Amino acid sequence: MNYVSAENLTKSFGVKVLFQNINFNVNEGDKIAIVAKNGSGKSTLLKILMGKEIADSGTVVINKDIQVVLFDQEIEFDSELSIEEFMMTLNSPPIMALKQYHKSLISNDPDEMEKAIVEMEIQKAWDLENEMKQILSQLKINDLTLKMGTLSGGQIKRVALAKLLTETRAEHRHTLLIMDEPTNHLDVEMVEWLENYLSKAKITLLLVTHDRYFLDSVCDIIWEMEDKNLYVHNGSYATYLENKMIREDNLNATIDKANNLYRKELEWMRRQPKARTTKSKSRIDAFYETEKVAKTDTRKDALELDFEMKRLGNKILELKNLSKSFGNNVLLKDFSYSFQRGEKVGIIGKNGAGKSTLLNIIQGFEPKDSGDIETGETIKFGYFSQKGLTYKEDERVIDFIRDISENFPLANGKTISASQFLRLFLFDDQTQYSPISKLSGGEKRRLHLMYVLYQNPNFLIFDEPTNDLDLPTLTVLENFLQNFQGSVIIVSHDRYFMDRIVDHVLAFEGEGVIKDFVGNFSEYRESRKSEAGQRSEEREKNKEQRLESTANDHQPTTINQQQPSTKKKLSFKEQRELETIEKEVPELEQKRKEILDELNNESDYEKISKLSSELESLSGKLEEHEMRWLELQEMLN
Repeated sequence: MNYVSAENLTKSFGVKVLFQNINFNVNEGDKIAIVAKNGSGKSTLLKILMGKEIADSGTVVINKDIQVVLFDQEIEFDSELSIEEFMMTLNSPPIMALKQYHKSLISNDPDEMEKAIVEMEIQKAWDLENEMKQILSQLKINDLTLKMGTLSGGQIKRVALAKLLTETRAEHRHTLLIMDEPTNHLDVEMVEWLENYLSKAKITLLLVTHDRYFLDSVCDIIWEMEDKNLYVHNGSYATYLENKMIREDNLNATIDKANNLYRKELEWMRRQPKARTTKSKSRIDAFYETEKVAKTDTRKDALELDFEMKRLGNKILELKNLSKSFGNNVLLKDFSYSFQRGEKVGIIGKNGAGKSTLLNIIQGFEPKDSGDIETGETIKFGYFSQKGLTYKEDERVIDFIRDISENFPLANGKTISASQFLRLFLFDDQTQYSPISKLSGGEKRRLHLMYVLYQNPNFLIFDEPTNDLDLPTLTVLENFLQNFQGSVIIVSHDRYFMDRIVDHVLAFEGEGVIKDFVGNFSEYRESRKSEAGQRSEEREKNKEQRLESTANDHQPTTINQQQPSTKKKLSFKEQRELETIEKEVPELEQKRKEILDELNNESDYEKISKLSSELESLSGKLEEHEMRWLELQEMLN
């Protein structure tokens, strides 16, 4: 079933053409990711599909039998509504049936209740409320009485995401789900849950994301928007990269041929008189087409900066017995760590675990409760925070950078101007002289990144740097960081980014505990999984040894040593206890098997930790039951 068709779609803003004469189709079951640099028109294209923007030309046909649902960067809500009330503002028939049922419970009107129950049956709405609460729980939204106006930006995004997933689940009609950067403001556990949810769901999806692991797991079609065109790639992110490389190689070969022809045609054009025949006019038209190809610039600007970094001394940064709490919430507890020259450290953990707090304490933005921080005299921090840029109302991009310095020093002793530096970060001359307020969210993040690097730091601190950065910028940033000679701290939920950059992990595991692990993010998760499996095996081995020892202690004596029988009848309470144990032991063993199976298939370190704790508690209870069962059996013998 075809959901959406577009033909010769064109959209411009002023003199800037975002895309021109593009064509595409969305069919039922497609899961499509859109890849492009910021400012290429990704979000605009999504808004055109939603009817929130109008194309300059071309046609978009949306099947009348489908509903288009958008998860956008901008969330609209009534600040006075509770989370539960906000969730129930959905207008789908199952939600309406659910609201009517709740209303009938309050009124206690039998006729109204009977009608509501019939409608609940028709709309298949009985399980919807539980599923809604499960989705909220997975996204760490537990208190549904909180007012929307009291939530943080990240919490609002997560509530809006829960509402959208519930709406998609509630709709009986065919739905096209459009999601613009859904993983922003989610920790790794939430990202992996959403990834699993979307990959298994029978939905039609159009997705913009910078998370390449997420993209690969969820989508099987990639739309690439570049140079006003749209290219379709069937397959993984790796397939897209390969296809893109082949296309650019072919284009370069075509340009070389066009250049040779262009030179010959140019000589002919210069020789022609003003009055031209029809035959020469067709040749002139062909010349302009050849000129267009020949002048195509396939060189891609990249963040290749071999800058003159201030030398790092012997002492970099040393943390000694740091502690920090907010009330009863312990974030750091006697934490010590010594950063080394060139070390790239990733910091991971749940939202609210204290990651950003540690970054602020290191830089002196926030006080510590106790402990010491020793910073080397030559250290110059560069901080890329989540808060974004602070700028004057009408300040231009070029002036914002020139306020730091007119020129940027390179390692070879030369310098480049602020304008040249901006071009390296994909800001053309027109954009450089535009107000910062006119930039897109992604372009502001790119300018923020450039602002940090332009100050020439030797110790970089990144707090969620991948949010709102496009994949082209992320790729060149990763290449830059891999060659960076200074030290780096990165807080990020982007698993691909972390795996490419970090060689050391500090994992916030709760209650002030921070685990020091040498390796990248995926290696840390595998290590956690392996440790959980080993602990389980050890507990099983110890249990078997204890049971064997207990059985040996109660072996019957030989006939010659046999004492008079002291057989005892169990009391009513003890008999009931024995029956309960015999019923619960198989259930506990089955539950234990299920947890072990989950552990074997789990890759999320947060879930591994939670499952390990459950397994430990369950194993302890199982051992208690088995030991008590032996005691009761002995009393019967």
